[in-house]
Amino acid sequence: MTEASVILKPGKDQAVRRGHPWVFSGAVKQATPGIAEGDTVLLYAHDGAFLGSGFWGNASIAVRIVRRSMGALDQEFWNAAILNAWNWRRRIGLAGSRNTNCFRLVHGEGDGLPGLIIDVYGAHAVVQPHHEGVFRATAAIAQALRNIAGASFETIYLKASGTMPGKEDAWLQGTASGADVLESGIRYHINWVEGQKTGFFLDQRPNRDLLANYARGCSVLNAFSYTGGFSMAALGQEATRVLSVDVSQKALNLAVHNASLNGWQERHEAICADVQQFLKNISETFDIVVLDPPAFAKSIQKRHNAVMAYKRLNTSGLQAVKSGGLLFTFSCSQVVDRELFRHTITAAGMESGRSIRILHELSQGPDHPVNLFHPEGAYLKGLVLAVD
Repeated sequence: MTEASVILKPGKDQAVRRGHPWVFSGAVKQATPGIAEGDTVLLYAHDGAFLGSGFWGNASIAVRIVRRSMGALDQEFWNAAILNAWNWRRRIGLAGSRNTNCFRLVHGEGDGLPGLIIDVYGAHAVVQPHHEGVFRATAAIAQALRNIAGASFETIYLKASGTMPGKEDAWLQGTASGADVLESGIRYHINWVEGQKTGFFLDQRPNRDLLANYARGCSVLNAFSYTGGFSMAALGQEATRVLSVDVSQKALNLAVHNASLNGWQERHEAICADVQQFLKNISETFDIVVLDPPAFAKSIQKRHNAVMAYKRLNTSGLQAVKSGGLLFTFSCSQVVDRELFRHTITAAGMESGRSIRILHELSQGPDHPVNLFHPEGAYLKGLVLAVD
């Protein structure tokens, strides 16, 4: 069978040649008739130069490039690509670490594998496809995980339903639905079957570690706490009191469990509430306030409303910080870039009428790398503000 091909319009190959992993539909001059979502295609410039191979999509992103050299997207390819990702996690001190055994193994475009997420929780791996082409390759991906020397996975779980409507989740190996893991020596229980994303927000690990450096002797409000990542980081460094607030009772139940798992339940409190309403009504102030909301905008059309929501949230959050305290504030909305986020927080600071300094500018951890030629991958923005 002849492999399908895609030819770009004149001048539309420059971004691809620079290393960008996407080809937009408007750049396509010609494509093999009948190619379907997820089919493997060979990509060529207008002059016939080979540019790479990847997966076809019937959307604004027409091709996701996963290989730059000639060769099949076969088991050998997946073995090499996933082993390379594993070796990088070893180099940054995660794979094989004694006090942290949960991390992102494959981060889509950042690891040269657009549409693929793999998170590791101890002896368990969660595979999350974001594209039909990757979904079709899950058997090869699972085998590549088995082939990593020194990594013995008891569970390989395919979590596709949340990212690909109509697809079902499945165990590719083992039957475990959750496990206790370590992050910076702190114990967390992860449920990858019922939890959001793959079960935990691994991208915030270095930011949780930073919070821990400031937490000793402090009162902490962790808003949008989910299962208590920032809460446990603060408790682990002897915060005097930590309040976790989230709209999900199920997530809070796990936060309470995590506090108990580490023996910190006496200093931890959980309240199920809408964070915006909670902040409007609370009179108490805290030494440290954490605002880590879900994405307020997932499209350009919703960006303005998201910016207004971030401003209102941070204005309220600043009011909850004691004089001399800290605000850790984040946005994971990809359409709100770093500059716009900072301007939004500046507007909130002006409205608060307080003296505010930036101590840290934050982003995702190194196991969530960003392709230099794909700046869209830098989705997580954060600021640590000193508030007087």
